[in-house]
Amino acid sequence: MKAVVFEKGKLLVKEVVTPKPKAGEVLVAIKAAGLNRRDLYTPGRLGDESEALILGSDAVGVVEELGEGVANWKIGDEVIINPSLRWYEESDIPPEDFEILSLPDNGTFAEKIAISAEQLEPKPSHLSDEEAAVIGISPLTGYRALFTKGQIKARQTVFIPGAGSGVATFLIQMAKNIGARVIVTSRSEEKRKAALEIGADIAINTSSDWQKELEHEKIDLVIESVGRATFNRSLAVLKKGGRIVVFGATTEDVVDFDLRQFFYGQYTLYGTTLGSREEFRACIEHLKEFDTHPILDRSFTIDEAQVALDYLKENHQFGKIVLTIS
Repeated sequence: MKAVVFEKGKLLVKEVVTPKPKAGEVLVAIKAAGLNRRDLYTPGRLGDESEALILGSDAVGVVEELGEGVANWKIGDEVIINPSLRWYEESDIPPEDFEILSLPDNGTFAEKIAISAEQLEPKPSHLSDEEAAVIGISPLTGYRALFTKGQIKARQTVFIPGAGSGVATFLIQMAKNIGARVIVTSRSEEKRKAALEIGADIAINTSSDWQKELEHEKIDLVIESVGRATFNRSLAVLKKGGRIVVFGATTEDVVDFDLRQFFYGQYTLYGTTLGSREEFRACIEHLKEFDTHPILDRSFTIDEAQVALDYLKENHQFGKIVLTIS
């Protein structure tokens, strides 16, 4: 079968051995897969001497073969893949054996994948294959950050630096679904306009004076993923007693901030990564209830994987990028 692998320091599209499902596993023929920033970082974690690893964490496909003992799926079922491995119940932290699909296990950028039947969910019927391909890391991360950790409510205001990412577009849509007010930032005028079109109430320039721009706003929740470049600026616009949830750091990881200002402000800081199967299922139900469709930027074929990853790295996208597999 054809797959996108990182091997010995190089990204390759090559023929690899088709996996066979073990006991408790299902073989899924993949139709399309969603890209995530994780796919950019995994090669750096593997190093230049690594054996071949198939990249990719999200996908939609069809059940093709059942391993021994699998009774809850049948051949021909349309499914999506939960990339949050072995984290089943909602909890403050994931279990010790939690991992994210594609490191160290082979991922979804391939014509087929053998994966535990526990990691599959029915494809939402209101979504196309390409839309369903991105129901994984981004919406699950956003759902846990927004609802489980952030506890956003109707008529509250959430502030999201960086409007164009896949997670951000889901955050905008989900927050608006429940009646929250949404403020975003972007350096790109085009992305600011696009954010307003999908429901954001205010979109400001990342380079502007946020405190001046938002002096009349009462921000209840900040969801941060940029890191050092924006963390203190985000904290400065958060209302006293407000909440800040961090799920990523696309700029530098280490942040310095004023502890005295923080505790006098009675702020609450949460960290989060991905989410549980319970939250994944709740996220899917949310998308179905509100007939929410993912924002897709572009699709590439599996043979264009390097072009797609370069496009993601350069932050050209607004929303999600898809690899069509079969």
